[in-house]
Amino acid sequence: MEVTIRELRKDEYPQLTDFLYEAIFVPPGTPKPEREVIHEPELQVYVENFGTGIADFALAAEVEGGLVGCAWTRIMNDYGHLDEQTPSLAIAVFEQYRGRGIGTKLLKTLLIQLQESGYSQVSLSVQKANYAAQLYQKLGFQIVKENAEEWIMAVTLNPKKKETL
Repeated sequence: MEVTIRELRKDEYPQLTDFLYEAIFVPPGTPKPEREVIHEPELQVYVENFGTGIADFALAAEVEGGLVGCAWTRIMNDYGHLDEQTPSLAIAVFEQYRGRGIGTKLLKTLLIQLQESGYSQVSLSVQKANYAAQLYQKLGFQIVKENAEEWIMAVTLNPKKKETL
């Protein structure tokens, strides 16, 4: 399976809502929430008016001409918010494509893009039970805050260490 990582085109921005829904962690044995949940204000910050902010970056993973994953950032007051200089990250890969390294490729490429754009760190929020937390730790994210269910994680983006990503 050949995977292409590329910038998400402006005409594809509306598809971020599909990836936002896919990014919602659902523990095994728990039913998925209704799709309408993505219209809640605390989730809309991830996609509303995407492309208008200075830290609005989005990458797509494409397989056989179709989008199968997306990683994007913006400076927003979301679950993983640290400060007004740190973009928050969201990432999702459609379930049938998980476990194939697509999320890792998306994330590594996006981290390099953020480094090259001059950002010193990026943050995210992840539920402790989410298997993706291991991926984040493997790529250098460290826990900076936590509550009973989730971690706020951040990774330092150091241009001198770009090759380690």
